[in-house]
Amino acid sequence: MLPELSRQEILRYSRHLLIPEVGLDGQRKLKASSVLVIGTGGLGSPVALYLAAAGIGRIGLVDYDVVDFSNLQRQVIHGTSGIGELKVESARRRMLDLNPDIQVDVYNEPFTSANAMQIAESYDLIIDGTDNFPTRYLTNDLCVLSGKPNVYGSIYRFDGQVSVFDARRGPCYRCLFPEPPPPGLVPSCAEGGVLGVLPGTIGTLQATEAIKVLLGIGEPLIGRLLLYNALDMSFEFVKLRKNPNCKVCGPNPEVTQLIDYEAFCGVPGHDHDSGSVGGGWDITAAELAERLRRGNHVKLLDVREPHELQISRIEGATLIPLGQLASRLSELDSAEEMVVFCKAGTRSARALELLLSAGFRKVKNLQGGINAWAMEVDPSQPIY
Repeated sequence: MLPELSRQEILRYSRHLLIPEVGLDGQRKLKASSVLVIGTGGLGSPVALYLAAAGIGRIGLVDYDVVDFSNLQRQVIHGTSGIGELKVESARRRMLDLNPDIQVDVYNEPFTSANAMQIAESYDLIIDGTDNFPTRYLTNDLCVLSGKPNVYGSIYRFDGQVSVFDARRGPCYRCLFPEPPPPGLVPSCAEGGVLGVLPGTIGTLQATEAIKVLLGIGEPLIGRLLLYNALDMSFEFVKLRKNPNCKVCGPNPEVTQLIDYEAFCGVPGHDHDSGSVGGGWDITAAELAERLRRGNHVKLLDVREPHELQISRIEGATLIPLGQLASRLSELDSAEEMVVFCKAGTRSARALELLLSAGFRKVKNLQGGINAWAMEVDPSQPIY
């Protein structure tokens, strides 16, 4: 039996009640619904806000990050007063301020194969607001195995994608991407950037699709992938078909339980990066500064993009963007001591791997990148 609406709720949702496709029964259906949102960052912010405003009765939030100053350019559910606060708590506070009639459950922990089934068990629908491949594949497989719809979204710079993967009625994410890309091939938003309003556009579309699925109205993006480009304001659609050989939703699945997705994707299953490669190939900003102070000859190799030099730089460094490094190795001397750096250590870690495979051995990765240098050595440089 669907829950009744109070007089206050009838007033709150009156614009919904006037729509024949929603009406009183539809709003009661939303009140009875539950949605789990994976991630409370760029995509999770508009998703959570609009689901709360729409009156979804129970919303779960999964994240284990804290609000950072650099988040506020796009993660609109958080504010300056919440910097340093757990994202799930910051988001819950804002959602309940927007709509105190809903229930918001928070899970301040990584979403992993060990806990995903238990966390997601009682929710009707899952929304993927992550930006890493292990969690994306985990969310897909979880939804296939548990028979739940998965509202997918992704963003990068000016481009976004949205789809609804429901293996009961169409393809799943693995039908489209059977295997993850090679580690390091697809940069994250932290490396490549993202237009601040883009996650608002894509996240709002995800919330729209979730509400349509829960109400059973319209034509959800099942079997279709929406491609959005903000620069030319284009919306394109790609038809998707179920892959009969899909390893998780096909007739003869190989994946029948959740696996180790970090091993499967070859990258960590979280959105943070320590800027470290380990194995003795790291050097800290303080250690590098001391070597330079002692007059040691160290070649500094900056693998960022040229426009990033306008933000910060280390004097004397040679700029070779990561994408050009393989074709410009002849410009480097393998006999020189070399320290490679980027913004935070992610791109330089990939550059280090490339250099090592090419026979370079006197090379180190600046742990934490030029941001660590700005924090520990040269505070005149901005952090970005």
